[in-house]
Amino acid sequence: MDDFMLVRDAAAKWGISERRVSSLCKDGRIDGAIRNGHAWMIPCDAGRPADRRVISGAYAKADGNRKLPLPVGISDYVVASTDCYYVDKTLMIRDVIDEKGRILMWTRPRRFGKTLNMDMLRVFFEKSGDDTSVHFRNRDIWRCGSRYVGEQGRYPVICLSFKDVKERSYAEAYALLRHVISVEADRHSYLLTSDSCSERDRRELASVIDGSASDASCACSLALLSRMLHAHHGTPAIIMIDEYDTPIQSAYANGYYEDMVSFMRVFLSSGLKDNRNLAYGFLTGILRVAKESLFSGLNNLKVYSILSSRYSSYFGFSRDEVSRMCSYYGVEDRMVDLVRWYDGYHFGSHEIFNPWSVACCLDDGCRLAPYWLATSSNDLIAKVIDGMDDDSRRQLLSLVQEGASLSTTVDTAVVYPRLHDDPPSVYSFLLMAGYLDAGDGTGDESAWSCTVSIPNLEVSKAFSREIVSRMRNIVSPSVSSEIERALVNGDGNALRDHLKGLLMRSASHFDTAKEDFFHGIVLCLCALTGGYYTTSNREAGDGRYDIQMLPYDRSRPGMLIELKAERGCSSERLKALAQEGLEQIRDRNYCVDLLSHGVGTIFLYSVAFSGKDVEIVCV
Repeated sequence: MDDFMLVRDAAAKWGISERRVSSLCKDGRIDGAIRNGHAWMIPCDAGRPADRRVISGAYAKADGNRKLPLPVGISDYVVASTDCYYVDKTLMIRDVIDEKGRILMWTRPRRFGKTLNMDMLRVFFEKSGDDTSVHFRNRDIWRCGSRYVGEQGRYPVICLSFKDVKERSYAEAYALLRHVISVEADRHSYLLTSDSCSERDRRELASVIDGSASDASCACSLALLSRMLHAHHGTPAIIMIDEYDTPIQSAYANGYYEDMVSFMRVFLSSGLKDNRNLAYGFLTGILRVAKESLFSGLNNLKVYSILSSRYSSYFGFSRDEVSRMCSYYGVEDRMVDLVRWYDGYHFGSHEIFNPWSVACCLDDGCRLAPYWLATSSNDLIAKVIDGMDDDSRRQLLSLVQEGASLSTTVDTAVVYPRLHDDPPSVYSFLLMAGYLDAGDGTGDESAWSCTVSIPNLEVSKAFSREIVSRMRNIVSPSVSSEIERALVNGDGNALRDHLKGLLMRSASHFDTAKEDFFHGIVLCLCALTGGYYTTSNREAGDGRYDIQMLPYDRSRPGMLIELKAERGCSSERLKALAQEGLEQIRDRNYCVDLLSHGVGTIFLYSVAFSGKDVEIVCV
């Protein structure tokens, strides 16, 4: 093998990192490179491959009128910040450096920028033979001074993502976890030939890479990798785990929670607890799994949830950021729509827009739609709601009504088995998952007393489709389909019969229910009707209508629905109550908004409830 050199020799010859050389070999970009066991052998006369990466947005400058694309679905920081319209979040790096020595966890709903921010941190901190500073020189972090700039490119990094570990059994999930760990270990395969690492550690790393490692070695792999990286580079490592809680959520939904928590407890503790080989630790997830079940003894863990003010501006878009985006793309007049559909979250002290939905909407020609809804399975939400009692489900259903809220206590630390036993835990879960927003409150994150509500129109639709539709004992798919058909066809008699049947099949609490509860049920059913923009309690004409359904296709009928409820009504009184609602729609000219949108056919519904009885007038 005299005609070949090792990875470390090629790295020294070409002036790049060993990790980079190994990556080039695996990508087939070094002619003649061959694998010899766990090590790459490179021809001595091989030349350094050209750097193909895009390092500037120069391509966009050729046409001054060309707009940068939005980074929809892009979690690669280099691509997002170079080739796309990037909302600068690099001051997060400054705040992280100011907390050096701590394990930091950020919990946010899905699609709020967690993965992109994690990759930003990786690119900034990771030691590389390439000059990665070019990706930050025109960003906010570079103006913070030498203390922060000096941290760029200094550390070896272990970077894992558990976002795809969503298997139906523990065996399948564990196999996938081992694969994810093996792939990251292989990214550092240059350690197999490092003289700075012990022979025992090199053998153990080889077994992790080839999949032959024992369960114990796999569980302790973070400790192994960080130890070897520190020994080789002379610098403590950084451990990054994106979506750390996805395997735990899936385990709870599929019945292997205890097995998964047992593995994760050892895995995380081995790398994060009292690890002298660690400079920083970063974790992201949707939920914070309670310390006592997963992070026992991890004293330097600092969790920043949606209730925390620090870091709250780095996940999601602020109003100013969305306004600048609208200005850049020439759609300033759509700002009002974006606010109504995608604003309304409050993370700590900041008002936040859903970044995924804003980007998708602008990328889709400003078409307003519930983009966030389709980004993930909601199996866990179904399991949580299936475990609620009828009263809790009805209380949850009442939130569909616009402006509705309820008072509760939330705890950002979730112990999954308690979700069925402790109703406030359900609201905590829905709050952390992005389906609810928390108003001002008192207490701390383990017992925050506040009001919760649905933040915006998009989530109202998501709430109706993905949460309320799970309440099968109240609204089954067949019932909602029949009610949708009756609504669209202007069939008041069929609508009355279906609603009455729904109430008759439900518990006796309907006997004393108030109008706001019936409002929530009907609004839910309307929101489940496809092809309509459904709003509630909006001003129109000389008052505020209860429910309006504006068709996306103006050739379809629009609908206005007035709701009345009164206890103990006779049949004659209930019919009179329904007639009063119809007269109110006409007298207060609620139709003016539908008419202004060019809707030719408008059905007017007045629905009167009394316990389980219902009467409808439709014209």
